[in-house]
Amino acid sequence: MPYERLDKDIQMMKEAGINVVRIAESTWSTAEPQDGVFDYSHIDRVLNAMHKAGIQVVIGTPTYAVPTWLVKKYPDVLAVTPQGPNRYGVRQNMDITNTHFRFHAERVIRKMLEHVKSHPAIIGYQVDNETKHYNTTGDNVQALFVQYMKEKYKTLDVINKVYGLDYWSNRINNWDDFPSTVGTINASLSAEFSKFQRKLVTDYLAWQAALVREYKRPDQFITQNFDLDWRGYSYGIQADVDHFAAAKAMDVAGIDIYHPTQDKLTGIEISLGGDLTRSMKLDASNRGKNYLVLETEAQGFPQWVPYPGQLRLQAFSHLASGANMLEYWHWHSIHNSVETYWKGLLSHDFEPNPTYDEAKTIGRDFEKLSPKLVNLKKTNSVAMLFSNEALTGFNAFSFGWGAREKYNDVLRPMYDALYQMNVGVDFVDPTSTNLESYKVLIVPALYAASDALLNRLNNFVKNGGHIVYTFKSGFSDENVKVRSTRQPGIINEACGIYYSQFTFPEHVSLKDDPYKVGKEQNTVKTWMELITPTTASVLAYYDHPVWGNYAAITENKYGKGFATYIGCITSDAILKKVLEDAVKKAGVWGPDQQLAFPLITKSGVNQQGKAIHYYFNYSATPASLTYSYKAGKELLSNGVIAPNASVSLEPWGVKIVEEN
Repeated sequence: MPYERLDKDIQMMKEAGINVVRIAESTWSTAEPQDGVFDYSHIDRVLNAMHKAGIQVVIGTPTYAVPTWLVKKYPDVLAVTPQGPNRYGVRQNMDITNTHFRFHAERVIRKMLEHVKSHPAIIGYQVDNETKHYNTTGDNVQALFVQYMKEKYKTLDVINKVYGLDYWSNRINNWDDFPSTVGTINASLSAEFSKFQRKLVTDYLAWQAALVREYKRPDQFITQNFDLDWRGYSYGIQADVDHFAAAKAMDVAGIDIYHPTQDKLTGIEISLGGDLTRSMKLDASNRGKNYLVLETEAQGFPQWVPYPGQLRLQAFSHLASGANMLEYWHWHSIHNSVETYWKGLLSHDFEPNPTYDEAKTIGRDFEKLSPKLVNLKKTNSVAMLFSNEALTGFNAFSFGWGAREKYNDVLRPMYDALYQMNVGVDFVDPTSTNLESYKVLIVPALYAASDALLNRLNNFVKNGGHIVYTFKSGFSDENVKVRSTRQPGIINEACGIYYSQFTFPEHVSLKDDPYKVGKEQNTVKTWMELITPTTASVLAYYDHPVWGNYAAITENKYGKGFATYIGCITSDAILKKVLEDAVKKAGVWGPDQQLAFPLITKSGVNQQGKAIHYYFNYSATPASLTYSYKAGKELLSNGVIAPNASVSLEPWGVKIVEEN
């Protein structure tokens, strides 16, 4: 802060209804200004002031940005990446496996927790911050990887065989000769190293959580603010973290969600981030648990300054996906350094502004309605099966087969289409124990998968489920080694198809526009598999003078269920039609699907056991809808609402109905 104003800040926080703050996660160099010299006066000052004001505090461990003295004393704490040794300056530049880093990180965590553990303001702890492996690949990481490979595969002969290392003289004949993966051309080896790097993150966060657990009270929680693939905003599955594995060490999962606003505000990123985080941990009924939004934008980048009503719309959208807390990054805008123009709830002048004023309305409504809105329980019939291994394998070959698309470019259009149809979605991964509890599985680009997983998916269909696969699913095993059977490997049984060739479409569409999307949308882009059905029905053929005899999209009755296979990259309009058809055939089509984007609805059951229905208008024009559930109360206005009543939504508006 450029000047002392803690009392004024707290006054303004109270006026906005803010009841929790997060502190300390980026202040190692302040907490330990020199080796072994500790100063927690800045933490004490804020903790005491917040407690006096009745504001609760989440303490972050201060380890994601290292102090200057640590780097000077131990230069090797900076990670060595494929681009060479990191330099001091940016945050998250360290090697999280480095022994010197670990020693000093443990010491500063223990010293801080010993100091603050009894403070009554603290409700929980956040371990580290948006933790990833930062592509650490130095000699010590290489040694750990070799040990990991010894434990997993036992012998080099096994590795050479399953990874195909005889080719191009990549065979490894002695453990002492095990090469760095930085320069490898073998996708199996590089994918395994990526998996190992994700494990480093899982182990590191579990290590920190175990330290904190020695000090925390039973009534306090441990969390982590996971983040997503970044495309200028939160976009998709994070490649550098195994979220489901890492979340196991947390009491409650947390997420950072950033997204476009103004005319580009759709709510999709809010929904996706929430659905993923809710799915990271399961409750006793084998469904997702409520989570914390530990960071989201208030003003953020200049292009994110929200239109009037949008901050409020966003806030309730988080709750509708199951969030139990909403925190803005950050309180005020800073006056120097890299995030100077990432603006907080307050601008650089610290004065009230339209965004802050709107936050005050959110605070008032949260205070009034929290008993009815927290701990929302959601039950969905549709799940999206994602895979870090498939992501790594698929992305490794994007250059080889000429596509521009990455894994998340396949996943996101499928998720977006379901969101726009108001179909609720959970996320599952290959380790999930609850796959069989869903009616529909959406499976984007499952490029790398074990035989066991693919056989499990076949059984899912046989027992009555419906799966929608995309191209490149089942193609390789869990070691990213292409199957030598007919493609798509193993799942061809449930899909009732096979192919052996694929190509790039040139002037290809779908024959006779089977989904009635019009000429401009009836397109095939980037990739096409030349599919021959065995038992499948053809939903769409390619329209092309040479490839016209091949199927593009198929559906197969297998046992009691159906498997849909999309063998090409289509327009979003076609994809939406395919998913709509699958969801309808699975019986997952009801009153909510009578609405479509920009009218978004989400539902759940509150802690009083009553159904809650959120209605959002993600547009700049007024809208109306027909309420299709039992009589209830609109919570924001306290008005009565009857079945089949007309509900009006103002631009960027929200209504919340609790059934009687």
